Amino acid sequence: MGRTPRPPRGQDTSPRSRQAPSHPTSPDTPPPSDRDTRPPTGQNTPLHRTEQDILRHADHLDPAPSDTAAEIWAQASASYAGMVPLRAGTRLESTAGLMRDLAVTGGGGLEAARRHRAAAVVAAEQLGDPELTARVIGVYDVPAVWTRSDDPAQAERVVAAAERTLLLLQPTAHEASRARLLATVALESRGTLPDRVRALQAARQAVASARLLNDASLLVFALNGLFMQTFEQAGLAAQRDEIGAEITAVAARHGLFTYEVLGHLIRLQAHCATADFTAAERHAQAAEALAERHELPLVAVFTTWYRALRTATTEPAHLGERAYRNAAKSLEGAGMPGLERGLLPLALLCLRLHHGLPVTLDPPTDPLTDPLTAPHTDWGPYEPWVRPLLLLADGQERAAVSLLASVPSPPGDLLHEALWTLLARAAVQVGDRPLMRRAQQALAPADGELAGAASGLLTAGPVSDHLDALTAALARHTS
Repeated sequence: MGRTPRPPRGQDTSPRSRQAPSHPTSPDTPPPSDRDTRPPTGQNTPLHRTEQDILRHADHLDPAPSDTAAEIWAQASASYAGMVPLRAGTRLESTAGLMRDLAVTGGGGLEAARRHRAAAVVAAEQLGDPELTARVIGVYDVPAVWTRSDDPAQAERVVAAAERTLLLLQPTAHEASRARLLATVALESRGTLPDRVRALQAARQAVASARLLNDASLLVFALNGLFMQTFEQAGLAAQRDEIGAEITAVAARHGLFTYEVLGHLIRLQAHCATADFTAAERHAQAAEALAERHELPLVAVFTTWYRALRTATTEPAHLGERAYRNAAKSLEGAGMPGLERGLLPLALLCLRLHHGLPVTLDPPTDPLTDPLTAPHTDWGPYEPWVRPLLLLADGQERAAVSLLASVPSPPGDLLHEALWTLLARAAVQVGDRPLMRRAQQALAPADGELAGAASGLLTAGPVSDHLDALTAALARHTS
């Protein structure tokens, strides 16, 4: 993908795009976190093997004559392997920077980036240099638009490392380093349950520091963290739209194209929440144009799902179902389990609620093509809020009532409203007045929006319809 030159160390206030690290690692040399940190000896070390490959003109270092980029890469990586000391912190910084660029290349790249980034953070902490650790953590400013982590356990470890590093930094440390750690805390704390005061505080502090430093690349990173924490209640699509608009404007001015894409996707989501599909389409097309120009294949996952949502909202249910099933194929191999797990069956369940169709558990004719009713459907993280409705559909009212008595509030994320509508429907069916009131209070701020459409992926229909059903049910039970 396109890159701009990286500024010298210390110049944190200059804007950056997804630039490659100044010292790329060899594609055949694992990052230092994956091997012994002692200088290797003998004839079977990565450095010795690279030297022998160069002397023998090994085929894998001999790109086609017309492949100039591959030739430059091979020469630069060989030079790096031979000249930078094996234990140098520079290698860890380079690894983290390279993983940031790798993360936007596609599914396999994203998975590898997560793995090696986490290892680099661990290795940096082991060296006992807080400023180095801060740079290794903070350089991984990969734009993120989905509010559930692909690896929650790893995200918790990164947050913990960032918090430890913040405590260890000297007062003289660069403010940008602190701000990047704070932005990391906010971003990696996405999708947490309601008690998220620290993450929101970190996001606001990072944004304030970025504005004070007039650092464009830091500002868009910090705003991404603030976006992830702007879910204190339902109905905040307009606030997230403002964040997306600022990210888009800043990124466009400074050539930060991956963040420009992020801003368009955030605004797409916000416009879906209010059923403004004309505006949403403009942002989808803008994101796709940037993705094509800069080789960002994962953008198509979100725009494909957005168009499935639009079809499900504006067309008959069977066309929406077909669109969702086709959209699900875009997630195969995308490396985003936090997005993929449970999404298709949830979309189909919400589609049925939206169109007034019954939730059924009839045996499927083909479980592979009917994940909603298949006996082993993976509902992923949505299981707690889906299960009561499924039990009611199966005639197990007592079990459903028992679950509803202890069900937690849905997390503050892009599917917050959709999951509340599932609980509202179940509460109405069993006559659970306390839960109906909770659902009513939670959904009221989103009146006028489509439930779940703020995700840009699915919807359970107008929030107003669900509020009307709650009001009517409460009135019946009062009388």
